Amino acid sequence: MPFTASWRTLLEECDALAADATVITPLSETRFRITDTQEHRINIEFVDSGDPQPLQREQFETLAERITDAGGTFELQRLPPDAEPYAAVLSLHPRYEIDDREGTLTETDEPTTSQLIKGATTQSADDQDDAADRTEPDLDVYADMLLLIDTLERHDPTALEDCETPALINLYTLLSDVQRNAGDLRQDVREVLLGRLHHDQPVHGQYGSVQRTSRRNRSLKDDDEVIGVLEDAGIPRERIMAVDREKVDDALDVTDLSESAVYEIEASEYVRKADVDEEHKETRLQGLKDQLALSDDPDAEKLRQEVDELEQRIEELTEFKPGTDIR
Repeated sequence: MPFTASWRTLLEECDALAADATVITPLSETRFRITDTQEHRINIEFVDSGDPQPLQREQFETLAERITDAGGTFELQRLPPDAEPYAAVLSLHPRYEIDDREGTLTETDEPTTSQLIKGATTQSADDQDDAADRTEPDLDVYADMLLLIDTLERHDPTALEDCETPALINLYTLLSDVQRNAGDLRQDVREVLLGRLHHDQPVHGQYGSVQRTSRRNRSLKDDDEVIGVLEDAGIPRERIMAVDREKVDDALDVTDLSESAVYEIEASEYVRKADVDEEHKETRLQGLKDQLALSDDPDAEKLRQEVDELEQRIEELTEFKPGTDIR
C-alpha cells in the first residue's frame, strides 16, 4: 500500500483525538500531546517540559518501510535516538500495533485497537503512572465485587421493596460472597502489616490510617485450681459456681424435660444463602469484562472513566490499596 494513503489515515486518526489526549512513548514512557497536523508533519508538545517537536512525514514513511523490511515486526530497541514519538504516533494508525511486553511495532492485516493513549492531561502524572501499572488481580473478591457493583447499578439499593425477588436473591448472594472473600483478604493483609508496624504508631495511607495495637484474651485455668485459689482468698464455692450450658444440654438429653423448662426461647426469622451459581457468575463477569474492553466503542473514553471509578470503589470497599493498582 502506498504510504500516501497510510499518511492520510494517520492524519485523520490524530485529528480525531480529544484536544487533551495524552500519548505515551513505548520505551521511556514520555508523555506528549498532538497539537497540530499539517500536510507534511505532525506537531507535538511534551507534557512535562512543554517543548514542541515537529514529526516529519518522510520520517514516518521511513519507519513504515523499516517495519516492512523487517517482515512486518520491528524491534523498538532499534529506534534511533529521539524517534520514540514516531512509533507512538504511528501506532494510532489502525494497522500498526505496539506490543509493550514484546517491545515491538507490528504492521497488521486487520485494524487494531491497541493505542498508546493513556489518559488526558486533566490527570496528574502520578495518576497516569498508576493507570499504566494496573493489572487485574486473580482474586475471588475482585470478581464478586465487579458483579456486585453491576447489580447495584441495575437495581436501586435504596428502594429494595421495588426489586423483584430474583434480583434480591442475586444481591444477597453477592453481598455474602464479597463479605466472606473480603474478610479473608483483610486477614491476609493484616498479617503482612503486623510485620511492618510499630506499636502505637499510626501509619497513614491515602484512604485512612492503621495502628498496631494489642488486646488481652483470657481463658480460665482448670476448674479445681480456680476454685481452690478463690476459696483460699475467702470466696465461697457457691458464689462462683454457675450453670454450664453444655452440661444443661447433656442433662436434657437424658430426661423428659423440654427446652422451655430451662430456656427462655424467642424465635426469629432470617435468610441463609443456600447455593451459589458459580457458572452463571463467571459468564456474567466475562460479559462485563468484554464490554469494558471495547476500546473501539464510540463511548470508549466514557467506559475508561467508568473503569477508573469502578476500581476506586473496589479499593474503598476492601479498605486496601495494593502496591500494584488494578486495571
